[in-house]
Amino acid sequence: MCDICGCNVTPGNRHLASQPVAHGTTAHDVLGRLLAANDRAAAHNRAHFDSHGLLAVNLMSAPGSGKTALLEATADALKDELRIAVLVGDLETENDAARIRARGVPALQITTGSACHLDAHMVHEALHDLALEGLDVLFIENVGNLVCPASFDLGEHRSVALLSVTEGDDKPAKYPVLFRAADLVLLTKADLAPHIEDFDAARAERCLRALANSAPIHALSARKRTNLEPWFGWLRAELAALRAHPRHHAHGHHHHDHGETVAR
Repeated sequence: MCDICGCNVTPGNRHLASQPVAHGTTAHDVLGRLLAANDRAAAHNRAHFDSHGLLAVNLMSAPGSGKTALLEATADALKDELRIAVLVGDLETENDAARIRARGVPALQITTGSACHLDAHMVHEALHDLALEGLDVLFIENVGNLVCPASFDLGEHRSVALLSVTEGDDKPAKYPVLFRAADLVLLTKADLAPHIEDFDAARAERCLRALANSAPIHALSARKRTNLEPWFGWLRAELAALRAHPRHHAHGHHHHDHGETVAR
């Protein structure tokens, strides 16, 4: 997070940032207050999801890594099996939400203005306009950014990091906070891998393991609709686990006990 650019202050928490502060309060104190308020809102969101037996999944990546394409492919494949809804975060436009709605899936756009990430307050406000009854999975498509989204709990149960083969295999090393937090890493646009000489999936995995993250890694192509079944299987398993043990399914950044093989 950056205290200089002001990305800590979002449309969701601006009212908190503008509250009077005691004499001697530092910028660090204000940041701490904002983060504490975010965590409380996130806990409220998570309790709301739990009460509906709804799995909330936070998708994080750089811009253009294929989050929306993945959701389109997921909606098409699982529309008769899982009831899905999507919250989409972008600075402006409804482009991505419109793409999701075109697949017959409820999708709400959260426009963040100058904020480069979603926060729990923005998600909470959006939930007022989304009917959760009967849903199985809520995807939160975060703003394309490899830095700030990882620092804000939204109330999700699981976080998924997307890494496109066109981005470079050293991204987990360069952006450790996001990739350390991931419960699953998807190597997207895998159909292009034969044409990208400087991307090595094994090297990307080594960078992830160096962060002490044993989350599974799956390579897939949403556009070509190839190798998607491990992703679908992960969703099914996470939803079943949530409903079997809802109080033990809170999101945790450092507790992974998954396999360590890149699926191709």
